[in-house]
Amino acid sequence: MIVVTGATGNVGRPLTQALSEAGEQVTAVSRHAAAVPDGVRHVAADLGDVTELIGLAPALDGAKALFLLLSGDLHAPEARPADIIDLAAASGVRRVVLLSSQGVATRPLGPTRVAMRALEDALRESGLDWAVLRPGGFASNALAWAESVRTQGTVAAPFGDVGVPVIDPADIAEVAAACLLDDRHNGGVYELTGPEVITPRQQVEAIASALGSPVRFHELTRDEAKATMTPFVPAELADDTLDIISAPNPAELRISPDVERVLGRAPRPFNDWVARNVAAFR
Repeated sequence: MIVVTGATGNVGRPLTQALSEAGEQVTAVSRHAAAVPDGVRHVAADLGDVTELIGLAPALDGAKALFLLLSGDLHAPEARPADIIDLAAASGVRRVVLLSSQGVATRPLGPTRVAMRALEDALRESGLDWAVLRPGGFASNALAWAESVRTQGTVAAPFGDVGVPVIDPADIAEVAAACLLDDRHNGGVYELTGPEVITPRQQVEAIASALGSPVRFHELTRDEAKATMTPFVPAELADDTLDIISAPNPAELRISPDVERVLGRAPRPFNDWVARNVAAFR
């Protein structure tokens, strides 16, 4: 049995589906009750609440592997995500695949990156089999624009002409499934990017093309962008993110070969993600 945390999100949902379709028994963990594929067990647990980790123990009972995805509140100073790894080991889990961040390597001194590096180190020292996934920006971040596109035909975002190679979450999910199921990936650290550098303005053009109608782009200042982010993520994480998307360094602009190394195919371009998700913008 494989446990997937963050199972209703942009990575966890397709990962849960892929593992189920591969014939694996899957336990899907999310903060709230949610629909899951037939045959998948669901457990509601808030991993950002230390007191609720006890509730995760039954989900891990009998599990051979765990996919660990950290929500924003697990980056908070009082959070103890390494406790989840300890709990997994105590429960008999043999393998953990951690969704980390590209910034651990490209911006190692950022506060949230230091914390994530510490978690990676805790996993390496746990005695478990492990793999670490370090994606860059997600194509699905564009879903934050969906309501304004539907209601106003407008996208507001910062740094309109600064691009990074965003990754399709479905590709992250496929790489995660491979790491959970295949011993060849033990000890692997995979940097995951899309196949091309694409700016926010170009992303909006791709959405408009898929819709067949114009979408206006309004550029936010950094302060305006941070104000839209901090209701949902810690301020330090917002600053780390804005540092990257405002001035990506050469490592953050690099197209990684790791998706193709693992899956035997190139990563999907942003246009493919838009085609599959265009209904969200209508």
